[in-house]
Amino acid sequence: MRHARTPAYFKMNECVRLRAGAMSRIVFVTSVAVALSACEQNSFVPPPPPKVEVVVPVQKSITRYLDATGNTAAVKNVDLVARVQGFLQSINYKDGTFVKEGTTLFTIEPDTYKLKLEQAQAAEAGAQASVKQTEADYKRQVDLVQKQAVSQATLDTSTSTRDNAQANLQQAQVNTKIAQVNYGYTNVTAPFDGIVSAHLVSVGELVGVSSPTQLATIVALDPIYVNFNVNEQDVLRFRDEARKRGMTPDDIRQLPFEVGLQTETGYPHKGKLDYVSPSLNLSTGTIAVRGVIPNADRALLPGFFVRIRVPFDEQKDALLVPDAALGSDQAGRYVLVVNSENIVEQRKVQTGPLEGALRVIESGLKADDRVVIAGLLRAIPGQKVDPQLQKNETLPASAK
Repeated sequence: MRHARTPAYFKMNECVRLRAGAMSRIVFVTSVAVALSACEQNSFVPPPPPKVEVVVPVQKSITRYLDATGNTAAVKNVDLVARVQGFLQSINYKDGTFVKEGTTLFTIEPDTYKLKLEQAQAAEAGAQASVKQTEADYKRQVDLVQKQAVSQATLDTSTSTRDNAQANLQQAQVNTKIAQVNYGYTNVTAPFDGIVSAHLVSVGELVGVSSPTQLATIVALDPIYVNFNVNEQDVLRFRDEARKRGMTPDDIRQLPFEVGLQTETGYPHKGKLDYVSPSLNLSTGTIAVRGVIPNADRALLPGFFVRIRVPFDEQKDALLVPDAALGSDQAGRYVLVVNSENIVEQRKVQTGPLEGALRVIESGLKADDRVVIAGLLRAIPGQKVDPQLQKNETLPASAK
């Protein structure tokens, strides 16, 4: 049996709902208050400065070099030619072999020229006999003239005959020498120690017909020239340093230099300069320089492209930093330095030559500066960092 709901019943339910809503609001306000109280207790803590690795510059003595590129060239390179006409009788060497000075390389029909030499020698002997006869006749005519046994005209004739005989003797002697020289040309010999190229003619071929015929080429490889060019700016810098050191032009021409091939590490070949051009090439703005290098092992061949460096100055206590630490922008090269407050600074520097893995710093850096070498992306100029000082001993061995 359902009871009828009175007005008092509805009034009681309304009070329950109101009390429940009030309680909910109290709980919500309390929660918000607690949350706000918790927020007020948590303060912001900035992240620690990023760590970067730094080193102080390496100080050591360095040698400054004038760097260039050039080519090797033979000190002696001669074309062997046939200087007399005749048939090539023999080739007396193997192509590409080393021969000593005076070695016979080719023989050109010597019999004909030997006969011509003997003919000239015979003519010379006849001329000598005529000179003796005419000289004796001349002396007799002088005695007879003094005794007034013959006329002066007879003495003059005898004198003329004697003079002609002496002239004929001189001509015969010259002919003998010419024949002897031509006979010597039948043997083509090595003018110096060197390597002979492949022969250009064959046995039995007629050579020297209208002009000297090239038979082969001989090249001297020890020592060998190195030719290179130096630009005007380097020339002026080099001359200033030479003047400070009191060097004469002869001293400069005797300076040592080093050479390396494209496939070689460093500069293993040593030599000395022997020539500097007296004038600058206006079209290229460079001056020609030449050096000589011993080449007993024939490691260098004429025409090789080589790297060259010439030492011209030695600097003590130069500052060097790892080359990887340098950056560049439109203003030039720079390094990142951590100051005494551990704040990063961008320092403009003038760089010098590379020494292994280190770069010489000409200016812009001090000996006690801390240079960033690792963590470069975290090192922002004007920001604070946590520098981790590394010892120079940790650098690569090639960089020390």
